Amino acid sequence: MIFLIGLWGSNLRKLRAMYMFLIYTALGSIFILLAILIIYLEKYNTNFYYLFYNTQPFSEDKQLILWWLFFFGLAIKIPIFPLHIWLPEAHVEASTEGSIILASLLLKLGGYGFLRTCLILCPYATIYYLPILYTFCIFSIIYASFIALRQNDFKKIIAYSSVAHMNVVVLGLFSNNIQGLQGSIFLMVGHGLASSGLFFLVGCLYDRYRTRLITYYGGLFQTMPIFTFFFFLFTLTNFSFPGTCNFIGEFLILIGFSNSNLFVVLFVAFSSILTVSYSILLFNKIIFSSIKLNYIKYYIDLKDWEFDVLFYLAFLTIFFGLKPVYILQLSYFSSLNLLEFFCNI
Repeated sequence: MIFLIGLWGSNLRKLRAMYMFLIYTALGSIFILLAILIIYLEKYNTNFYYLFYNTQPFSEDKQLILWWLFFFGLAIKIPIFPLHIWLPEAHVEASTEGSIILASLLLKLGGYGFLRTCLILCPYATIYYLPILYTFCIFSIIYASFIALRQNDFKKIIAYSSVAHMNVVVLGLFSNNIQGLQGSIFLMVGHGLASSGLFFLVGCLYDRYRTRLITYYGGLFQTMPIFTFFFFLFTLTNFSFPGTCNFIGEFLILIGFSNSNLFVVLFVAFSSILTVSYSILLFNKIIFSSIKLNYIKYYIDLKDWEFDVLFYLAFLTIFFGLKPVYILQLSYFSSLNLLEFFCNI
């Protein structure tokens, strides 16, 4: 990722973005390493299955310390406010391939880490810190959504959208029920597909016209109809329209919180309105406004290889939205075992 940002990035600020990415992620990894060392010094083993099945849980005081060490390192990777500053810079300055890898894979390391560490190793601390965690996540969702409304850079809008969606994922992971947990896993898959498609579409425009500013685009439905179709589909997915994979994930998370915390449901529903607002605003500005021939005179629709990439992403987005059982079956038993362990503790 350092090379994809600093060497093959697209702007003069790419070195600054590379150093921010390096410093933030390395600092977070140091805290995770400290937590792993504490675990090893007490249990003389760091195997997840050994810690999960064969040992007594850590003391309550030690769980409170371990939880913060893991949380701080993983909150950078999600990211959660105020540790999110590196992500918009990295997304904007990275190449298209770097943005896709960052959104579809690297951000999911935070969710995987929360499943493996905070939920399994620190169940008491998880319950103890739930109000603080919910506050951070809700603020991050609302903040990122409002910031996305004010952006003029195509990539920054999608980057802040990723911050909002990944914080919804964190809420689902800590919902303490199987619906919310499965919803968060499903939303991670859906977000990886939708954000990859959107970043790829941004890359298609940037490769042709060397700008990501919305100001220079308009009327693309007249000149790039295939691009418009895919952009419309991934825009629907981004704000969780029924029939897309993101809808299943967010719906399950809301169901998970409906019986336990209506306060969270209220704010997540409000953030959905903001997501629809900036997604539709972006779509209208570049698709349905007037053609701006003063800036761009020649338009080229998607090439064959670009169509192939977007077709596979779009197919999976719709397929998992209509047939979610294939992902839910894979995650059901592992989620159930995790929740049984968590409840027994």
